[in-house]
Amino acid sequence: MEIFYVFLLLAVGLALASAENAKASLMYPYGTDQGDTKNPKSDDGTSSKINIPVPFTFYGKKYNSLYVNNNGVVSFGVNVSQFTPDPFPLDGGSPFVAPYWGDVNNLKGGDILWRQTQQPALLSRCTADINLYFPDIPFTTTWALVATWDRVAYFGTASKKVNTFQAVLITNGELSFIMLNYADIQWTTGVASGGNAKTGLGGTPAQAGFDSGDKINYYNIPGSRTSDIINIAATTNVKTPGRWAFQVDEFVIGVSTEKINCLE
Repeated sequence: MEIFYVFLLLAVGLALASAENAKASLMYPYGTDQGDTKNPKSDDGTSSKINIPVPFTFYGKKYNSLYVNNNGVVSFGVNVSQFTPDPFPLDGGSPFVAPYWGDVNNLKGGDILWRQTQQPALLSRCTADINLYFPDIPFTTTWALVATWDRVAYFGTASKKVNTFQAVLITNGELSFIMLNYADIQWTTGVASGGNAKTGLGGTPAQAGFDSGDKINYYNIPGSRTSDIINIAATTNVKTPGRWAFQVDEFVIGVSTEKINCLE
């Protein structure tokens, strides 16, 4: 009987390790050892303006700069300090990509890191992923931005709950794509958004997706601004739990109209 329980514990341990490895493999490499820049430790903070050498086309408009905002947003034109998410479409304003728009406070834990790159190995990985998810679109990556929120805490936290997620922006100067990767999501809401300090739940939960700023073209990942967003790491539109991918240079939002929820 004791041997049986030993094997059972080993099997459970291997299963958990396999699940963690699968989540880790979704994430593009990040960290200061990869050349990432860290945002300052600041509640509702942001990066400085990031000028990019290859324009990123977002719904017909070309952008030559962007910001990586602490509250789970990559924005074009202006930085975003708002911590409670509004529903998409927004009532005008800056276009942005929101892997997980919520009230992050990296003073209480975690880092926001980013790098833009034209490093051949990473561009090859981007190209391979886009070719896999969009096989009918000839594409070779010439520039990418990898923005990562690594084990970030929420405002008013009285727990050890943290989130790890990532936005990857990919372009060849004309065609543009985004990938949103979710490794570990443990909270949805900061206290100033009505959340519970001990659970990080309740109130107005995080928003995920993107908004073009024109009040017409936007996408809400299912579960946004509801309690279901806590399960985003188990959902996908590309048959890979924890990853969402979209073409965003024109009026196309994804690889298909079917949204796959891996919890179903």
